Order: sequence, then C-alpha cells, then structure tokens
Amino acid sequence: MKVALVIFSTLEGAGNAAVYRALGTAKEFKDAGDDIKIVFDGSGVETAAAISQSGHNLNGAYKAVADTVLGACGFCVKAHKVADEIDAADIPLLTDNHGHASLRQVVVDGYQVITI
Repeated sequence: MKVALVIFSTLEGAGNAAVYRALGTAKEFKDAGDDIKIVFDGSGVETAAAISQSGHNLNGAYKAVADTVLGACGFCVKAHKVADEIDAADIPLLTDNHGHASLRQVVVDGYQVITI
C-alpha cells in the first residue's frame, strides 16, 4: 500500500491532537511495512519546524517516522519563515510545482493522499 499523509495543521488548539494522530497513523503504516510518506504543506511547515526540535513534546513521535518524510513545501517554508529549522532538521524542500510541493506528483507516483 502507498499512502501519503499531508500535514497542513498547526499545533494550536485541536491541531496538536491532529498532528499527534497523523504521526501515529504514519507509524502504523510504517510498522505494517507499507510505503508511507509525510508531506508538510501550508501552515504544516511550522509544525515540522517545531516537532523536529528535540525539546518538543511530539519529537519522539516525529523521530519514529522521520525517515518517511518526503519533504516540506519550499514556498511555504520561506513564507512561514522556518527555513533554518527545516534545514537543521534535514527535511527536503519540495518545489516541483512552481516552488510549491506538487501533491499531483504524489498521486501520479501512486500514493493515496490523506490530509490532516
């Protein structure tokens, strides 16, 4: 099975729970041996910057699936001013859609997309 989780959510309010569940869902697919990819897009790039920090409460959950991260939207990383954090976390920038991440390409590559 090929699944891509696209995280748009911030960590504010109910977003924290949504991101926690997204990371848990990614781990479930990973543990089952499925081909799982995580894409951070929109405000989700701020989430990636935060949870990749060792002191964040979701960092353990992030580390468990960090090897499944396809990348973060390059345009959004710049717009949300988290380029240094994303670079430090070694998260690739996805820029194949006029500077943005191409979710179409994810579908073309055969992934079923789940958005959070």
